[in-house]
Amino acid sequence: MLAVVGPTACGKTALAVDLARLVGGEVISADSRQVYRGMDIGTGKDLGEYVRDGKVVPVHLVDIVDAGEKYNLFEFQRDFLAAYEDIKQRGAFPVMCGGSGMYVESVLRGYRLIPVPENAALRASLEEKSLEELTAILSTYKQLHNNTDTDTKKRAIRAIEIEEYYAACPVEERTFPQIRTLTVGVDVSREVRRERISARLRSRLAEGLVEEVERLLASGITAEQLIYYGLEYKFVTLYVTGQLPYDEMVNGLEIAIHQFAKRQMTWFRGMEKRGTEICWVDGSLPRDEQVRIIKSMLYVK
Repeated sequence: MLAVVGPTACGKTALAVDLARLVGGEVISADSRQVYRGMDIGTGKDLGEYVRDGKVVPVHLVDIVDAGEKYNLFEFQRDFLAAYEDIKQRGAFPVMCGGSGMYVESVLRGYRLIPVPENAALRASLEEKSLEELTAILSTYKQLHNNTDTDTKKRAIRAIEIEEYYAACPVEERTFPQIRTLTVGVDVSREVRRERISARLRSRLAEGLVEEVERLLASGITAEQLIYYGLEYKFVTLYVTGQLPYDEMVNGLEIAIHQFAKRQMTWFRGMEKRGTEICWVDGSLPRDEQVRIIKSMLYVK
């Protein structure tokens, strides 16, 4: 398998699609929010990226869950394996692409997971704590957990709930195969990344991000459910519901996305320290040059 990883706005989706075309492959998304139907602009699905010369490169694990539901790592592993096996059986080549660190790492390192039920008492005991306090609690666990997406209290509480369950309930784990993978990371300078994030945010607002959130709310999804997803959906929902003025929403969201990208890079560097080899390419290079470099890596591997 080929895996293309990197922070938001680094250009990994377009690169993964070009590589999939090169190797006769199909893309498996490893994005924790693109699974949701109707959440398109805010999650950056950019489905047009999957069309090249009038032909569509198939993509899996996008638009598989209704907005308002909560999709977790256990379900991702299950759905990833189903997609991976289907692609292999049809003689195609799987190309995983994503920036959700724990989703990516759970596949690359073959984590064996169990489903975790809700713990009402634990949730109640954590409810009054701030996001900063919850993040500090998360950092004390030895068990690896994804903190790149815990930008809301509810997500942080759920992360702690998972860690506590694993610590208290050492039950038989689900097996997950080791998959031989070339992992490529797309890296750009902090300055370039910041410019791209700011430009992309302006573009998404112009494309109708606010209207997308309004449609989701009108469909019956609650503001609390949308805020749970963080970033664009958190800030725009607060604006739409009158809790933030527009300029404050835009400025706060821009800062939050920059912080998110920084956490993503911290996660990927941590993956390397934990034993995952990532071959970094310069995301500022022309894409055909990036493809040429990675093609040479594939032949070596």
